[in-house]
Amino acid sequence: MKKVDLQYLEVAKQVSYNVANKVLPMDKLPETLQQAYEGLFKELIEDNANAFTHAWDALPASAQKLMTKAEFHGFYIANAWMQLSRVAQEIADSADSEEEMNNNEYDGVFGRLAEQSLKECLRKLKKARTDRPLLNSFRLVMSA
Repeated sequence: MKKVDLQYLEVAKQVSYNVANKVLPMDKLPETLQQAYEGLFKELIEDNANAFTHAWDALPASAQKLMTKAEFHGFYIANAWMQLSRVAQEIADSADSEEEMNNNEYDGVFGRLAEQSLKECLRKLKKARTDRPLLNSFRLVMSA
């Protein structure tokens, strides 16, 4: 995707923020976590490996009609953010020290989490075609 249309970017960012804010009060995040969120958003919105674009293009038309690509992109980014936050907290809780955390191998964790998050979001969107309450819950968490 490399270059993202400004309107697409704004929709994806608003949806991502709205969804994430339902779980983590985004306006109360420490600056370091806010920067981490911004970095994650930038990386996933750019979609340099085209994983998101290919996954979206492979969706049945009936699933694509449930929301715009930008809305779904924002939903996916928020889902990835929440999974990454949860795993980071588990890692921090299990490590006795920051040095121990740095010594453990966590290479590739982000990539695996993003891929897993995308698969989960795709599965939910496909299911929402026949599950009205699920579709309504999508709309609820995506709204401000």
